[in-house]
Amino acid sequence: MPMRHAYAVDVEWTGAGAEGTSTHRSYTRDHVVRVDGLPDILGSADPTFRGDRGRHNPEQLLLAALAQCHMLSYLHQAASRGIVVTAYRDAATGEMETAGTGGRFTRAVLHPVVTIADAGRAADALDAHLQAGRDCFIAASVAFPVLHEPTIVVDGEIVARHSAATGGER
Repeated sequence: MPMRHAYAVDVEWTGAGAEGTSTHRSYTRDHVVRVDGLPDILGSADPTFRGDRGRHNPEQLLLAALAQCHMLSYLHQAASRGIVVTAYRDAATGEMETAGTGGRFTRAVLHPVVTIADAGRAADALDAHLQAGRDCFIAASVAFPVLHEPTIVVDGEIVARHSAATGGER
């Protein structure tokens, strides 16, 4: 029997100004994302869509959620396999297409750079990204491919790299 998990966020639009949505230029896209007990996230639209570049936009937050989920799934895989990870960072990228008033993400590519303690585990550390990609709840929930181009580092030296995007294709 599947376990159910529930999540809640509060999103409040703060950009009504004096005129509200009387025109497309009369309001800002500013809003606040709140989760009980956590710091607020100041949000807006992407600057392309009249948003404030000083605030997070939904597209960035979606990409961040994908990168976070993969990282957490990967760390679980590493611990399960006995791979000691000492550092992890990801410079994730995403592509979106727009047409008319709509649009959609067409893909995301994660570029995790993972530092491990033992060079002898590099191949397994690289392979763990495939399972992490399958385990990530967020990646499994989106309608576009989430690909991975991982790099494995030991003592500051690259010991393994997957140069072609892999994983997450649906």
